[in-house]
Amino acid sequence: MSTAASSSAGTFKPSIWVPGDWNAFFGFGTNILVNLLTLTALMRYVLKLPDDLVFGRILPATGLMLFLSTVYYAYLAYQLAKKTGRTDVCALPSGISVPHMFVVVFVIMMPIAAATGDPIKGWEAGLTWVFVQSFVLMIGGFVAPWIKKITPRAALLGALAGVSIAFISMRPALEMYMDPVIGIICFAILLSSWFGGVRYFKGIPAGLVAIAVGSLIAWGGLALGFNFGGMSLEKLGSSFASFGFSVPLPAFGHVFGGFEFLAVILVTAIPFGIYDLVEAMDNVESAEAGGDHFPTTRVLTADGVVSLIGCCLGNPFINAVYIGHPGWKAIGGRIGYSAATGVMVLIMSWLGILAVMMALIPVVAISPILLYIGMLIGAQAFQETPKSHAPAVILSLIPQVAGWGKLMIDNALGAAGTNAAAVGIDKLAGMGVLYHGLELLGSGAILTSLILAAVAACIIDRAFAKAAGFAATGAVLTFFGFMHSEAIGFAKTPMVALSYLGVAGLLMACAKYNLAPLSKPAPRPQEAVPGGEAAV
Repeated sequence: MSTAASSSAGTFKPSIWVPGDWNAFFGFGTNILVNLLTLTALMRYVLKLPDDLVFGRILPATGLMLFLSTVYYAYLAYQLAKKTGRTDVCALPSGISVPHMFVVVFVIMMPIAAATGDPIKGWEAGLTWVFVQSFVLMIGGFVAPWIKKITPRAALLGALAGVSIAFISMRPALEMYMDPVIGIICFAILLSSWFGGVRYFKGIPAGLVAIAVGSLIAWGGLALGFNFGGMSLEKLGSSFASFGFSVPLPAFGHVFGGFEFLAVILVTAIPFGIYDLVEAMDNVESAEAGGDHFPTTRVLTADGVVSLIGCCLGNPFINAVYIGHPGWKAIGGRIGYSAATGVMVLIMSWLGILAVMMALIPVVAISPILLYIGMLIGAQAFQETPKSHAPAVILSLIPQVAGWGKLMIDNALGAAGTNAAAVGIDKLAGMGVLYHGLELLGSGAILTSLILAAVAACIIDRAFAKAAGFAATGAVLTFFGFMHSEAIGFAKTPMVALSYLGVAGLLMACAKYNLAPLSKPAPRPQEAVPGGEAAV
């Protein structure tokens, strides 16, 4: 950009599309695609919702919500670029909240559908769940900037890194090695380009190359008698039956029909609404660490508004700002990739193309993109925070790992037709499976990660009074069940809440009686620099 343009940001007109947007479009677009394919499979094969409802009402509503979200965040990026005169502004990525996709299906929709014998009732409960969460997001948007201001960056980015490792990276990594001929090769294609700077033939984006190569291996292998990626000509042929033009229709009656299950819904809707609030703050913080400052209140309010629009049209999945902004920016994404993804999703969902895509592209060819994003976000938590806060970042990862471990145990026991209580908590502990510990530490993991990392970072900085404030906040959140409990309520885990109060008291004593040394501790031997002087 010229000097004249830099000095006159008011007259600067940002480019809507740059060459790097192709990379980000195929990367982010395939990320959105794999999430849409996943939720479509959940609705069809887990909830047993009829195809006319899935492809005729739910997916068109989902597509419209995603279109509104991605276009709005492209607009915010355009305004920021115009205001600052910069050419490197990257739009925030957004889409269906992946953790919530599974929570609303397995915790809300499936149990209610099973209890009533009616999958439609489960769908209605999912709509009500999103309805409640939307208002939590809109209200929370006005307090988020204050929370963001007082919370150490290590806590915000560390909590995000925990999510990226446990719930973003693990599944695609496992899928890659379950189908290695496609998964590992496609992963190498992406890493060579996005980390190694390799440029493919005529600048074809690495995401498109990975999908094309994965699809060729899958279908080529099928022709030779190998079953790579689970492809099938029968599935491909039957998928064309879903072609047709469908637009979203109002579903107010169904939204309010789910209110009969409100008591069950509130148990998860409110804490997960707070989860969304914290996660969105983390993601805005991540974008700011990458050089792009977006207004937190407008971002959170937009998530709530578009989610509310989506649920009133029949979509039972919440919208969220995604982690991964630094990744898309690093591969050249700017403004256009976000809006282009929204247009793509709108076309695919309104024309019934998703069913064909489910049968045509092996999901394992897309999974490495999610692993790449997880790698980048995990690394950012260390790269964009003070070096001394690294222990706090590590601490923030542990609750997420505990939550992931508990989920794996629950799913395994559920597949065997039993659960941890039936097997016996003591019996599991005797085999080295500390299930109750995973349950305590993994419940409300993102809030736990944030509180623990904030306390640790403040202690490292000797801001003991501030650390005490975070510990006291942890006590309150724990007492009401937002942390260390699977349900909100009073005194769900009172001993844990009391322990946080004890920590707050100890830290206040450290602050009041000046128990910390006035000078910084001597550096460890490995921190010494050549020449014998300590690193600072």
